[in-house]
Amino acid sequence: MPDLLATLAQALGLPSQERPLVSFTGTGALPSTFAVTDFASASIAVAGLAVAELLRQQGQPVHTLEVDRRLASFWFASSLRPMGWEPAPSWDPIAGDYATVDGWIRLHTNAPHHRAAALSVLGDCAGRDAVAAAVSSWQAEALESAVVAAGGCAAQMLDLKQWSAHPQGKAVGAEPLAARQAGPEHAPLTWRGSRAQPLAGIKVLDLTRILAGPVATRFLASMGADVLRIDPPGWEEPALAPEVTLGKRCARLDLHDSLDRISFERLLAQADVFVHGYRADALERLGYDAARLQQLAPGLVNVSLNAYGWTGPWRNRRGFDSLVQMNTGIAAAGQRWRQADKPVPLPVQALDMATGYLIAAAAIDGVRERLASGRGSTSRLSLARTAKALVDHGQVTTDLPLAAQASGDLASQIEHTPWGPAQRLSPPLRIPGTPMQWACPASELGSSPATFNDALQFL
Repeated sequence: MPDLLATLAQALGLPSQERPLVSFTGTGALPSTFAVTDFASASIAVAGLAVAELLRQQGQPVHTLEVDRRLASFWFASSLRPMGWEPAPSWDPIAGDYATVDGWIRLHTNAPHHRAAALSVLGDCAGRDAVAAAVSSWQAEALESAVVAAGGCAAQMLDLKQWSAHPQGKAVGAEPLAARQAGPEHAPLTWRGSRAQPLAGIKVLDLTRILAGPVATRFLASMGADVLRIDPPGWEEPALAPEVTLGKRCARLDLHDSLDRISFERLLAQADVFVHGYRADALERLGYDAARLQQLAPGLVNVSLNAYGWTGPWRNRRGFDSLVQMNTGIAAAGQRWRQADKPVPLPVQALDMATGYLIAAAAIDGVRERLASGRGSTSRLSLARTAKALVDHGQVTTDLPLAAQASGDLASQIEHTPWGPAQRLSPPLRIPGTPMQWACPASELGSSPATFNDALQFL
């Protein structure tokens, strides 16, 4: 675990000197051929180290921090425990893995337009059985290419060696875990935070969706940041909004509309941090490349993520955690480990979750640099590169399962959400004097005006 933490911290550019002593509590691990619990704990610890470095710079040294491995594992699945209500289903009825002529493919159809794209290739299939019958006559690579060309999301299952030899696998393998480029110097920011809320006064503009980016900005909100999430009209995440909108305000803007673009640019000019999960070319096509962003918001800490990396033939491909697991060999390795007759993914969406905490660390370290020198920065991460970091850590044999969740794992306070009352798990990260806490409960998408909140009051 210390070696993994050191590797991730080094990849994020965090100083190796004067780090606090990091301890990991709890035993057991999520069942997987990969060290998912270790990876969860280390990625959360890296976000904690970024907080500690920011506080050290401000004369508030952190000597110790602790990560609870059990809670980290649970948070990588879900932090919310509804009371008397059920969240929406996580998957569209036809999303999932299907056997092809020569292997397996995964279809991701949660978004209506992605479902329509898949069915435009497969035909008018009424349900899973009809989809399975249609898929069975295709070769995996051909169907993947056809669905992607139609604007959908699909991934054939490759093994680890096949991915390493694939042009995109080679491209991702040559990329750093977090690529960061510093911008020109500007007047340094004034720190308005405190030991309890180190990111107080920091405005975060969040243009991320399922799932890594929202996890990152949820963590930033827990450290006191004012997070405003922007979604386009009509976009919904019924299964995930209760989980990832904690501590945020959520608004809608249409970046194809001239008046909404004016509002967006006004918000961008006010923002200190911009986190977005658009594909590599998407913001550029909207007129917001890195140079334009820095022009609109000098000194901006600009952190972006995508699915398949920032170089190579798939750099602009749509993707999600489950698809990246299929392409990069993780699901195939799980199948061999389990000796199963179908793909075996990770027990949680660990690529999304881990990337989220690494994004948070990159954003916090960008804020630290901006406080010191006024320099903004541009950082880029991807699910596929996070997958490589997990795979490179090696495969393991998990003998000791995690103990089941207990009542003591839950925070005592009831969270009153728009969907009903719920409890959150206690936070997995403990920094003395710097609790993970949120100013507001989870909220529905589009429930707030597109303005920052200048008067955050923490519970």
